[in-house]
Amino acid sequence: MPDVETMLAHWAERAGPHPDGAILPPHHEQCLGCGPDNAHGHHLQVNRRGDGVAADHVFDNRHVGAPGVVHGGAVATVLDDLSGFLLYLVGTPAVTRQLTVDYLSPVLVGVTYRMEAGVTSREDRKFFVAATLSDLDGCTVATSTAVFVTVGVEHFARHGGVSGGSPTPPVADDHRDSGRGGAVGQQRG
Repeated sequence: MPDVETMLAHWAERAGPHPDGAILPPHHEQCLGCGPDNAHGHHLQVNRRGDGVAADHVFDNRHVGAPGVVHGGAVATVLDDLSGFLLYLVGTPAVTRQLTVDYLSPVLVGVTYRMEAGVTSREDRKFFVAATLSDLDGCTVATSTAVFVTVGVEHFARHGGVSGGSPTPPVADDHRDSGRGGAVGQQRG
């Protein structure tokens, strides 16, 4: 893994202006949602579309829940990852704080779906995001809302994302303004 300076340069390069219609770079090569080098990943290719992002995706047999139907976790993964591409447009790294998915119809293996996401509002360090997953006839089969909390690249260094780093428990400032108070990393009974 790269050092903090390399991560900062990498982020600046990927976040830097992208014209409408441009294919956005993957978050990193091993990302489960968009990483081209992750053999188990979805390999999303995401485009900027105005102030939002969009991608077409076909789930395959790796994503099966019930026979012929995509597992809900796979649907949540691609909606979360798609939403994460909005951070390139707003210009700051962030992490998912909350993701809510509404499954409206079965998502089927082998069908092309169009996904779209956009920022609905911003409050301090929080970005509120909405996304849809629709078939090519325009029938929406799933929607999601998410809250992302902006972080510095140091967040990734503290949690093992750079060479020499070892995973450490989250610190309270990672989720400041996230509604979690001081209970980060603690289970509530």
